[in-house]
Amino acid sequence: MSIFKKIMTAIRGGAREVGEGIVDANSMRIFEQEIRDAQTHLTNAKRNLTDVMAKQMQSGRELERVKANLTEHEGYAVQALNAGNETLALEVAEKIAQLEQEVTEQQQNLDSFTSSAAKLKDLVKKSERQLSEHQRQLTMVKTTDSVQKATSAITDNFSASNSKLLSAKDSLERIKQKQQDFDDRMLAADELQAEGSDQSLKAKLAEAGIGQQQSNANSVLERLKAKQNS
Repeated sequence: MSIFKKIMTAIRGGAREVGEGIVDANSMRIFEQEIRDAQTHLTNAKRNLTDVMAKQMQSGRELERVKANLTEHEGYAVQALNAGNETLALEVAEKIAQLEQEVTEQQQNLDSFTSSAAKLKDLVKKSERQLSEHQRQLTMVKTTDSVQKATSAITDNFSASNSKLLSAKDSLERIKQKQQDFDDRMLAADELQAEGSDQSLKAKLAEAGIGQQQSNANSVLERLKAKQNS
């Protein structure tokens, strides 16, 4: 039995992890929907507040009507007394008592509607401020999310292309080295060709007895004999 409980606990734990993963993956969408729901509730609250304020105005008008009727019957009672007709005055007094009770009831209704309207107005204002703050926060988190996605895309692209850039740089270096090798070979060939031309020219000059002659033992001996005979 304990094993079964552990299995059920593991299943519940896994379900919770899956549920939290779904919530995390859709947190932005959930937040937006919650704001839309709050906007709908706020709209309904304003409509209800309008109804309460309308009843408040109606109750106020009804109170004023009853008060006017009460004042009117008080005048009738005074006139009946002045005429010495107490029976009629008593009858009017009974009506006045009813009107006074009605004034009390209407005043209570008006006070209730006034209090409710004031509370609802305060709640609506607070809700509007909170909703406005949530909408501002939604704009901020959506902007942050867009920036983070853009940054991630740039980073991923750079990481993916970094090896390509390094490979391209190596290829460029190999091309440059190959071109340098070609230039070096051409320069070496030119130098060899120049040196070959100089040696050929020097040989021709030597044969013609022009230019610097190489000295040897025979030439030195002939020069010394010439000095003795002179």
